[in-house]
Amino acid sequence: MDKTSDYQQKASNGVEDYLTDEIQELLSTLPREKNFDGSYLYQYQGFWYYLVESSHICNCSSFSLCIGTQSLTTNPHELVPFIDKPAYYLKINQSPTTSTFGTHIPYSSLPHSIVDSNCLIVYMCRNPLDQFISHWHFLLKIAQDRKMEPLSLEEAFESVSNGIQGFGPFWEHVLGYWKASLENPNKILFLTYEDVIENTLFYIKKLAEFLGCPFSDVEEKLGVIEEISKLCSFENMKDLEVNKTGKLQPDRGPKNSYYFRKGKVGDWTNYLTSAMSESLKILMDEKFTGSGLTFKMS
Repeated sequence: MDKTSDYQQKASNGVEDYLTDEIQELLSTLPREKNFDGSYLYQYQGFWYYLVESSHICNCSSFSLCIGTQSLTTNPHELVPFIDKPAYYLKINQSPTTSTFGTHIPYSSLPHSIVDSNCLIVYMCRNPLDQFISHWHFLLKIAQDRKMEPLSLEEAFESVSNGIQGFGPFWEHVLGYWKASLENPNKILFLTYEDVIENTLFYIKKLAEFLGCPFSDVEEKLGVIEEISKLCSFENMKDLEVNKTGKLQPDRGPKNSYYFRKGKVGDWTNYLTSAMSESLKILMDEKFTGSGLTFKMS
């Protein structure tokens, strides 16, 4: 069995020993810090990464244009598999018709096969305060399931202020895709969650045009855009039975319900003190100065 086939077999079986001696040796040299849920993050190429388990699926901020009955019976993370998760490695290779994938990889770390190809990239991010609170709640639930000692809100806040969080620093991750989208707007569509929530119909139309599948006049008159908006709304997705029960992998991983909490813009005000929010706002202002990128906080 060649190395690729061996890796595929181990990933598909959920075996963690796909980590080679070379990777294990590399891990031993990398800086590490505790994540919000008490597990460890490793710093590589300037970003903080989870030690990927074959079952590990992290919160992904992405807007998927889901049409058809599959979106009513299948969790979004199954419809849009991750290119960087071992659990999906074999599945992707066995599904040549799959053309939409997700990833948390920073732009600077994307392989040349993506950056230099004709594939289109849609990047979605939230304002840093809501993103922090959402991520913290998500990992708290995972910590409870795994009986781990999570970081307190104050400890997690200190970590994120120092750029230590999964796939962080936040500002480096966002700026990487933001700058790339300015340089190549025909390849990268940069969206913010707040803008999409505020003007959903406009951005559904914009997304369709970006993907080269614009709506026809007839489709617009028939209310197709409005129907897609209802189908993909947070409220509808959260209320689907598939997203209220079960897991992507029955014996492991986060529950499907963990991916749907509130989805409200400005929910951070219910958790952060004035001093904490002001501190993070000042930090983000410093990091994003001159970039032209701003966020709606509420």
